[in-house]
Amino acid sequence: MKVSIAGAGFYGSTLAQRVAEAGYAGEVVLTDIVEGKPQGIALDLMQSRPLAGFETRVVGSNGYEATAGSDICVITAGLPRKPGMSRMDLLEVNARIVGDVTRRLVEASPGAVLIVVSNPLDEMTALAAAVSELPKERVMGQAGLLDSARFRHFVAERLGVPTHEVLAITLGSHGETMVPVPSLATVGGQPLTEVLDQATIDEIVQRTRDGGAEIVVLLKTGSAYFAPAAAAETMVRAVAENTNEVHPVSAWVDGAYGIAGVYLGVPARLGRGGVQEVVEVDLDAGELAALRTAAEAVRGKQQEALGLLA
Repeated sequence: MKVSIAGAGFYGSTLAQRVAEAGYAGEVVLTDIVEGKPQGIALDLMQSRPLAGFETRVVGSNGYEATAGSDICVITAGLPRKPGMSRMDLLEVNARIVGDVTRRLVEASPGAVLIVVSNPLDEMTALAAAVSELPKERVMGQAGLLDSARFRHFVAERLGVPTHEVLAITLGSHGETMVPVPSLATVGGQPLTEVLDQATIDEIVQRTRDGGAEIVVLLKTGSAYFAPAAAAETMVRAVAENTNEVHPVSAWVDGAYGIAGVYLGVPARLGRGGVQEVVEVDLDAGELAALRTAAEAVRGKQQEALGLLA
């Protein structure tokens, strides 16, 4: 299994470390336009092998020749957010970067599954799908896993319980029209609505929506990468190991939930070919309406992103 990661910033390098240490990939290629940076990170990671106990080969490159024959390609390239910026502020500049990176990766690895993590996430996923001309199931975006992890963390912190006792999911967009789903959330098997009052749930839902922005404000010169890299590695592993696990990802929706023709955060079964199927879960009326509203909001922005390539 060969995994290539475009972008050797904090996100890409952390993801390379997580994938390499997990041990399911024979080779991880890290590529970036900054001369020496991916090579230095790769050498550093290779020197950690005797201590961390993995044998995955890590390669750094300033081109895309080394990525040839990849099974999975992850696109982290693009500018990160700065304080005061929304994800949508990045649309125009990152559309050009992601478009170019996608073309180069697919030329070298036409059989790969693409996982997009660049912001604005849903729009960049749709753009990568259009540029790559790959089957829709082989292009997906990482958002829901990260947002769900944030949701679970905030619930666990509020209640003082281990995070593994909290099950929760977020759907919709990776942004203002994110749809956390309290009706399906449980804590130690109990419905969330039985252990927290509505006002507290609403507060946690809003903090989940603002989770990335909160970190951007604290860091001042960057954005989150530890949790996002963990989320992306979970998707890479599901594809690499053909687990058929169901995870919330930005996937092509064409009929599920009464929504068609748009990339949107939904539960999806992941395996070697990418998205095996979009899974429909029971939502209450308000959550379903919010998901459909998110789909329409994202649809317009995705069309705007594609227009930048014309």
